[in-house]
Amino acid sequence: MSTTDGAEPAARDDAVRILEAFLADNEVEWEAGARDDEYVVSLPGERKLKTVCSLLIGEVSLTTTAFVIRHADENEAEFYRFLLRKNLRLPGIAYSIDGEGDVYLTGRAPLEGISVAYLDRLLGVVLEASDGAFNDLLVIGFLSSMKREWAWRISRGESTRNLEAFRHLLEDQPRS
Repeated sequence: MSTTDGAEPAARDDAVRILEAFLADNEVEWEAGARDDEYVVSLPGERKLKTVCSLLIGEVSLTTTAFVIRHADENEAEFYRFLLRKNLRLPGIAYSIDGEGDVYLTGRAPLEGISVAYLDRLLGVVLEASDGAFNDLLVIGFLSSMKREWAWRISRGESTRNLEAFRHLLEDQPRS
């Protein structure tokens, strides 16, 4: 028997069961979200400390939303062009922006398609799309800010550890 919106009643229950088992079996850090059946997972990264991702089980679909980076300070057209090109290669999710221009990954899949293999692939794609592109996005959209931060830290003898990946772009640069 179907509900009025066409979803099988068991599909939602199955999706909850599959998602909870997947998170437990893979020791994924998560907490309950603000909405019913929302799971907020933290995916550890290499370039970006972590990616926080909301997995919301609705009546007919699983909605995925993950914050990637705030809106660019500079080179906005190049920044968004970079994201649009990357969208061509992302399975099941896409880069999107909110009203402020902040960047998210979003996706939606029917509950009937939720499986352990799908969740593994989904979270892998979210992590790679967020963490893998992070340094490129910083260079395109925030290089001037990073140069100012580098110069400020150097002038005060502060740690530059969080900028080390960009040392080749920041060292011996004229101060702005």
